[in-house]
Amino acid sequence: MKIPKEGDFITIQSYKHDGSLHRTWRDTMVLKTNENSIIGVNDHTLVTESDGRRWVTREPAIVYFHKKYWFNIIAMIRENGVSYYCNLASPYTLDNEALKYIDYDLDVKVFADGEKKLLDVEEYERHKLEMRYPKDIDYVLKENVKILVDWINQGKGPFSKEYVEIWYNRYHQLK
Repeated sequence: MKIPKEGDFITIQSYKHDGSLHRTWRDTMVLKTNENSIIGVNDHTLVTESDGRRWVTREPAIVYFHKKYWFNIIAMIRENGVSYYCNLASPYTLDNEALKYIDYDLDVKVFADGEKKLLDVEEYERHKLEMRYPKDIDYVLKENVKILVDWINQGKGPFSKEYVEIWYNRYHQLK
């Protein structure tokens, strides 16, 4: 597998625990890769849902994926500030087709004013039973919620204003 370079475009595919395709993002521009993470940007990116519905992202968003953490982070750049959508998900894998991960339903939304909200708890509980999430995955996800909230509270990584500015400016240089 060839590691994508800065300026390359990749596809992102999210799956559910049972292996079914959940959502696909076409043409995410890669801004940086290293051995553990990929930073990219979506800007008016085509998204296809598992039922075939298609839509286009409305605003630019910096995306962050990591090989060790069980979450990924989307920093949406809006007129009223940056808001975040964080998916509790498996660490990503990369093959010739796409960057791939398993979406585990739970999400943390961080509004531009700093308010945090844990979303989709009911969906997580339902899928945990239906798809038989193992106890160790349940434990790892709950521990990673704590790590994620700690990052948010500390303004670490993608949650720092400078991070978003640096990568958004880099996107404009490459565009």
